[in-house]
Amino acid sequence: MKVGLYPKLAWEAMRKNRRLYLPYLLTCAGMIMMFYIIHYLAAMPSLETMAGGITVMQMLGFGTWIVALFALLFLFYTNAFLVRRRQKEFGLYNILGMGKGNLSLLILWENGILFLLSMGAGLFGGILLSKLAELGLMGVLGEEITYDFTINPAALWDTLLIFVPIFCLLCLKNLWQVRRMSAVELLRRESAGEKPPKANYLLGLAGVVLLAGAYYIALSIQSPLVALAWFFIAVGMVVAATYLLFLSGSVTLCRLLQKNKGYYYRKDHFVSVSSMAYRMKRNGAGLASICILSTMVLVMMTGAGSLYFGAEDSLRARYPSQMAVSVDFLPGDEIYGDTPERVEGLVSELGTVLEDFDAQPQGVAYRFVAVTGLLKDGTLDLDPMTVNGADAVQMEDVCNLYFIPLADYNRAMGAHETLGEKEVLLHCVNRSYEAPTITMKNGTVWQVKGQVDAMMNSEAAAMDVIPAVFLVVSDLEPVVDCLNYELGELEDVVRVRLNWNFDTGLEGEEQVALAAALRETLGELEVTGQGGFYTADVECREAQRGDFYGTYGGIFFLGILLSIVFLSATVLILYYKQVTEGYEDESRFAIMRKVGMTAADIRKSVNAQMLTVFFLPLVTAVVHLCFAFPMVRKLLALFSLGNVGLMVAVLGGTVLVFGLFYTLVYRLTSNAYNAIVSGTKGG
Repeated sequence: MKVGLYPKLAWEAMRKNRRLYLPYLLTCAGMIMMFYIIHYLAAMPSLETMAGGITVMQMLGFGTWIVALFALLFLFYTNAFLVRRRQKEFGLYNILGMGKGNLSLLILWENGILFLLSMGAGLFGGILLSKLAELGLMGVLGEEITYDFTINPAALWDTLLIFVPIFCLLCLKNLWQVRRMSAVELLRRESAGEKPPKANYLLGLAGVVLLAGAYYIALSIQSPLVALAWFFIAVGMVVAATYLLFLSGSVTLCRLLQKNKGYYYRKDHFVSVSSMAYRMKRNGAGLASICILSTMVLVMMTGAGSLYFGAEDSLRARYPSQMAVSVDFLPGDEIYGDTPERVEGLVSELGTVLEDFDAQPQGVAYRFVAVTGLLKDGTLDLDPMTVNGADAVQMEDVCNLYFIPLADYNRAMGAHETLGEKEVLLHCVNRSYEAPTITMKNGTVWQVKGQVDAMMNSEAAAMDVIPAVFLVVSDLEPVVDCLNYELGELEDVVRVRLNWNFDTGLEGEEQVALAAALRETLGELEVTGQGGFYTADVECREAQRGDFYGTYGGIFFLGILLSIVFLSATVLILYYKQVTEGYEDESRFAIMRKVGMTAADIRKSVNAQMLTVFFLPLVTAVVHLCFAFPMVRKLLALFSLGNVGLMVAVLGGTVLVFGLFYTLVYRLTSNAYNAIVSGTKGG
């Protein structure tokens, strides 16, 4: 057989089956294009000097591996549609005299042509659109836009290194499938379909239990740390439950519809329900895949969109004041008492700097001691081994404890409280505490005199990952001694910290300059030993603004890119599901046309089938999203975002846009199915 015959046969087969090959080719090219674009953006030199740019580079670098892994899994999934459709043709070639070696050469040529077309189109599209993606990223990050066009050789090379092995694996898979089957098996493979399976109530019950467990986890978790620990477990449970319910539940649905004689024995329902029951095992798996991909897009865009549009809220929650000075003092009597000398001297030194900038500080300074422990049922455990080794259940009892001297609390809050030596006033953030005492392992017992409604800096604590408990005590010195003893008397384990949070009345650039001057003054005091402190830091909200918007903008942009990838996969699964089932149903509808079924009747039957199962994945995905929202909200708290109204608005907008897109895809793919079964398909 002439060598030149194989490429001609391969090309002709692809041309005649372009309804199947063109979407697959576009998908391969799209995956390659998206990988190159994300790799190109991750390696942009301008990101290295941009505020938050390093974080954006890391996120985009992570995104390239997500696309690579997804491309491997998804291309194997969609390639199965092509192989199944072509097996009858390969069986015919085999009967007409082509040996398995000849078929292997034909498959090699087909895969080679697909690779060259996909790689060429993908890299061309990636290079062409990379600048547009760069402009979009810079726009989202609010950075200056440049119009220099470049090609990244490293991105080109890495794209080849990733996708050449993927296409080789696909080719080997196709070769193995053809070589292991006889000619008769190849001929019968496509028309074999699926045997109508029995409704498996055990699988359905397992799916319900898994889904109920995942929903319970999402609704019951209160701590962001616990949500983070359980998130991937809950995701795995939802994925498994979705597949089980779609596989068993769809079969049960068909059986119930068939038992309903008033519904089933109608010309617009009889054929559609029968065909669904005939291949429901594969149909259910496809619908479950569509549901999972749709849920991924909805959750991803809800989270990323909330972060991006709530960046300012998150920034102000993380930095409630324009300026925050924190100082950890060395041990000494000058830091205790109602008027600590060392603290007064430090505030005076910093006040001189504020006067030089004509700043009008509006805020409070207060001392505190912070530790992390397990607080449950009136017992406080500070053992680092116990705290750090807390499991998902114990994590709900982990909290940050802030001991504040009574004098600082009264001065900052304008209060006039009094306390005994072992009495405390308590204020909880993101948790509750009802016990009348707090007992430490060394026997120290603190009596809870009462709980106060407000506490300085509680807004920032509310945005922290770990719940907080503020304890107002009569004096800090015995607290420090007790805590050091509790922690094993390690040298300088517990330190007294001064927090001075204030607004300045200055513009943005002046705030950044003031922060630098305060930081320089603290450094000079530390070097000369006049400050009497261990470490010091100055945080400026305006200085952190670029990092916040860069990070959240990068997350939002990466979410958009990955959503495009997952949406493309959803569209292709929908399309192949419709086209494959259309070819399977073509002969059935041909018989129905011969016995009098009109084109209008066929369209009604098609619409009945589509509406019966097509929107199940969308509805289920929205239900998954609604139950996942409480957990997503807790995870967003890790980013200091607590604007629930904004999150709900983003969720609603995401569902609306995705629903419109999904409906459009439904119309297009149902038209393709109808064109096949009605006998009006072209090419």
